Amino acid sequence: MERVDKIIVLDDEAELRNMLQRFLTGQGFQVRVVADGKRLDRFLQREPFDLLVLDLMMEPEDGLTICRRLRAEGHTLPILMLTAKGDPVDRVVGLETGADDYLAKPFLPNELVARIRALLRRQRIASGDPTVSASQLLSFGDFRFDVAKQTLTRNSSPVDVHSAQMLLLHALGSSPNRPVSRENLLARARGRDHDALDRSIDVQVLRLRQIIEADPSKPRYIKTVWGVGYMLVADLVS
Repeated sequence: MERVDKIIVLDDEAELRNMLQRFLTGQGFQVRVVADGKRLDRFLQREPFDLLVLDLMMEPEDGLTICRRLRAEGHTLPILMLTAKGDPVDRVVGLETGADDYLAKPFLPNELVARIRALLRRQRIASGDPTVSASQLLSFGDFRFDVAKQTLTRNSSPVDVHSAQMLLLHALGSSPNRPVSRENLLARARGRDHDALDRSIDVQVLRLRQIIEADPSKPRYIKTVWGVGYMLVADLVS
């Protein structure tokens, strides 16, 4: 019998809780919903869960406080944080507090499911689950990108990519559908081919778009996120 992933949702908005419970249940997950941190604690004490969807803006105990407390208590389940805020600083604080991913409201339900499945898959890889391959395959347009192997194909044919552009694609592909800052791109490049990207990320993005995009001036897959950096729009191939 196939194992069903158990998700617990903490949000103080009843309408959103109910919507998420219906939708995620329909996607094959077993879902519990709670309205505050005390109820969350009681559920976590009674039974194990595979992932927590956690709202940021709540009272009296907000999502950051709950996230920090759970990590201090030794809880290791993946945490996906939801927030109405769009400030990049809040994203950084949330991730540094112990959240594993961050999704701003309003969001597309399918994007939420994609984030959840990616976190669950990452958790299984980290725990050494032999049924899960460590290789992540992404799909965008006619292209397939194997993140672990750093290979790019188009209609099953290999695509020759310069090392600097491959480094950039790997950094973006490691966090698909999430903005990656220029500073983060540089940090990921350190110790490998840092000089290839230093002070020329925009140039490398343009060159990568010339390989991937049908019209580099109107990119569909490598998006500019103003004030943050860049994002690879891709689907995870199961």
